[in-house]
Amino acid sequence: MLSVLSVGLTGGIAAGKSEVSRLLVSYGAVLIDSDRIAREVVEPGTDGLAAVVAAFGPGVLAPDGSLDRPRLGALVFSDREGLRTLNGIVHPLVRERSAALQAAAPPGSVVVNDVPLLVENGLQSLYDLVVVVDASPETRLRRLTEDRGMSEDDARARMAAQATREQRLAAADVVIPNDGTREELAERVREVWQSLERRARGESPERPATGD
Repeated sequence: MLSVLSVGLTGGIAAGKSEVSRLLVSYGAVLIDSDRIAREVVEPGTDGLAAVVAAFGPGVLAPDGSLDRPRLGALVFSDREGLRTLNGIVHPLVRERSAALQAAAPPGSVVVNDVPLLVENGLQSLYDLVVVVDASPETRLRRLTEDRGMSEDDARARMAAQATREQRLAAADVVIPNDGTREELAERVREVWQSLERRARGESPERPATGD
């Protein structure tokens, strides 16, 4: 009997998670993008936005009635309790929407849940497998400064605000290394996809290859 294989996909900033996600979708994965859903659940007219306004006041609204994300971010950036309140509003809504999308996936599907803070929020148990896109701190720092134009201080701060490399690797069932070329990454993702697809079809109980 075919079942849906639920995969949690994560990785540190500039590790290459978005490219891996794109490649998996090109092979046929059903993508559930947590960041996109987090924006959708606080769009104008939603219960999520109403709850945010009730918690933080009408000052977090832009003139057009949408959420003023920079202003809200400034409020919660250094306020741990405020951030906890915001997460308490948004995260359950994201989980509910993600569950609905997964339930709608056809039998035999590989559902890839793109979750940037999967490890930070301790969400490993929600998925059949956790796939971590991994790159060295040196590679990630170079990508942030050279490709994204960040200052080195800003890049290091962004990296330090996330889980450590060791914490992500400890949570991984599958590791996709990404310190090399795009061609090398594409080949590793193809191999992992084939293993995920076989597992979703019930053809093999083994965990997918790491691409090592």
